Amino acid sequence: MRVLVVEDEQDMAASLAWGLEAEGYVVDVAADGVEGLWKAQETNPDVIILDVMLPGMDGYELCRTLREQGHWAPVLMLSAMDEDLDHAEGLDSGADDYLVKPFSYPVLLAHLRSLARRGFGARPAVLEAAGLVLDPAGRTVTCGGRQLDLSSREVAVLEHLLRHKGHVASKTELLQHCWDALYDGSPSVVEVHVHRLRRKIEAGGGPQVIETVRGEGYIIREEQR
Repeated sequence: MRVLVVEDEQDMAASLAWGLEAEGYVVDVAADGVEGLWKAQETNPDVIILDVMLPGMDGYELCRTLREQGHWAPVLMLSAMDEDLDHAEGLDSGADDYLVKPFSYPVLLAHLRSLARRGFGARPAVLEAAGLVLDPAGRTVTCGGRQLDLSSREVAVLEHLLRHKGHVASKTELLQHCWDALYDGSPSVVEVHVHRLRRKIEAGGGPQVIETVRGEGYIIREEQR
């Protein structure tokens, strides 16, 4: 899942990026509101973590602008301001959730998982297909009760395909949502990871859940054949 962090405090931004990447998220960082607006438009994040007090364009204005432009990625707004009116302004500007600084990291992760489930339609707590179960909270994957030993990148690819069942995900889409923004290598890296993922899932008679759509990408269908 791709997360955009818009935060002007360098230490806070670096800490958030480091922690989220360790959890398997793909993270982009913007240091002010104007850059944050541009990156939200360009990278199409799954979730946005948005500080309120930003140079150039504050979080309220940024969130309102995104909603006016038709960008509906869930927004978690961060602020040191804890008055009722601050919460109300954040939510009224189009944010989906509001978290007061300082906060504990486990609570931030729980808020992110909640937003991901609410995102673009229904988001279940666990993702399933043909006996394959991915728990986004624990970053664990089981197949017929057997736990799979997957890399963080393999989990990210599988999570994206499961969250978009019935949709063909191109290599470009998977690169955008599952690889670091600085990656500039060949899209064939997606093929390599999908191949490894399939091999681990199908070992011991597991389901052939990931289908290749020639010339388009990969899909996990709503109804398994």
